[in-house]
Amino acid sequence: MTAALSTTAGSLVAQAPDTTTAGTGDAAGSLLAADVPSAVQSIDWLAIAPPTLTALAALVVLVADLFLPAHRKRLLGYATLTALAAALAFLIPLRSGDRSTFCVTTGAQACSYTADHFTVVIQALVLGGAFLTVLLSLDDTRKLPAGEYWFLLLASASGAALLPASRDLATLVVALEVASLPAFALVGIRRGDRRSSEAALKFFLSSVVATAVMLLGVSFVYAATGTLHLTEIADRLDDVAPVLDTLAKTGVALTLVGFAFKTAAAPFHFWVPDTYVGAPLPIAAYLSVVGKAVGFSGLILVTVIAFPSYADVWGPALAVLAALTMTVGNVAALRQNAARARSAVRLLAWSSVAQAGYLLVPIAAAAYSSDEQIGSTVAYALMYAVVNLGAFAVAALVARTHPGNRLSDYRGLYATRPLAALALGFFLLCLAGLPPGIIGLFAKVTVFSAAVDAGLGWLAVVMAVNVVIALYYYLQWTAILFRAPAGAPETAGPDTGSPASAPARRFRAPTPLTTAIVLTSAAGILLSGVPQAVLRFAAVSLF
Repeated sequence: MTAALSTTAGSLVAQAPDTTTAGTGDAAGSLLAADVPSAVQSIDWLAIAPPTLTALAALVVLVADLFLPAHRKRLLGYATLTALAAALAFLIPLRSGDRSTFCVTTGAQACSYTADHFTVVIQALVLGGAFLTVLLSLDDTRKLPAGEYWFLLLASASGAALLPASRDLATLVVALEVASLPAFALVGIRRGDRRSSEAALKFFLSSVVATAVMLLGVSFVYAATGTLHLTEIADRLDDVAPVLDTLAKTGVALTLVGFAFKTAAAPFHFWVPDTYVGAPLPIAAYLSVVGKAVGFSGLILVTVIAFPSYADVWGPALAVLAALTMTVGNVAALRQNAARARSAVRLLAWSSVAQAGYLLVPIAAAAYSSDEQIGSTVAYALMYAVVNLGAFAVAALVARTHPGNRLSDYRGLYATRPLAALALGFFLLCLAGLPPGIIGLFAKVTVFSAAVDAGLGWLAVVMAVNVVIALYYYLQWTAILFRAPAGAPETAGPDTGSPASAPARRFRAPTPLTTAIVLTSAAGILLSGVPQAVLRFAAVSLF
């Protein structure tokens, strides 16, 4: 019997000199191995290439900064641009099909990393947004520590690219923090600037609170289900013990609250305006697009994949959050527009809060119909990324001559920079959902239809009212672009009695900044010509 046991277990462990002892130990070991899931350590390097390449580039930039002389620090920016372009190129072969890695084999296979169509689309948005952020930053980092700046930007982008591929709660939380922690430093990277330091502190404190709440929710979900993999959580929540039902519901709710902070959903949006205004302008653009993509992709994963059994909990909650967020954002932006001496970046910040409300609508609708509604959120996010980054690019151009970047500084922009004014006007019309910004209109109609199809008529009505409210401040800003420029600094501005800005000084726009404006304008015009292509590209099914 001893020899038989030893022979049976010989494939698992080496036989010890004492045959009796080895046989007994091996038999026990094989019994334990049957109870413990085995990890499959083969790695699909192509699947993980985009975030991995971005993270490696961050380390290379950080080390290279130690050896480059000051007059060659500019090369680090172009190295960052090249690395992001290479990471985007690796997405092309990933469109051919689903690829998974870091899997655990139990009764049913569960993986921690999946490169499916949803992942590829969000990674394209994240890496493309980071690429445009680099273009905005190349000539705007002269007074910033270049090595640290590019390292932090690449590190944050690597976490943002990892998050949509995460399929377990541990990887999801790690990816979220990798994307967030460098962003705190980027917001406060202007040393000696009190406004920048205040913005970084508010961003940090709010994010820490969000993470703590989310981790508490994740721990409750784990206690109720005994697993961290999203697909297995969904299976076990279908048949959770009655004694654990309250714990599971609390965990779901707390996890949603954590992501509500990350997406800047009201009433967890209070950090947004001051953070955007205090951060370097390219970083404000990055947070408005990539930061939102991170929060919303994580929210989609936990609701649609992990918590479908509790759709009756998160569906109504997200619908209410969507209505509240778009209303708060638009009303605050309306007040901001009334005082035109205030910051244009602050107006864009409140606008981004309102846009977050629209992005929440299809996710809430998915609780009442099918997960295909998520495609509307992804399509809207793609449209928003293009036009919002374009608006920030023009704002960066205006900031070269008007560092205050007030709304009144845009008066008469068409007279001094007609192409930039036309581009900004187009971006604002896209955000408003008016022709010729067809892509903006198409995205809003798609989101509106998702609410109606899900039976959320009241939410569709709230959205329609908010779209009308938003028309006012978007059109007001557009009109300012084409008014006659103020003749002198002391000339009173229209409707406000406040001093208008001096005429803008002519200067040659930096090539990277011009490239960013051209790229976003071309993308917006192209997508307005074929808006259906956006919806087809963004169409995702997570099951």
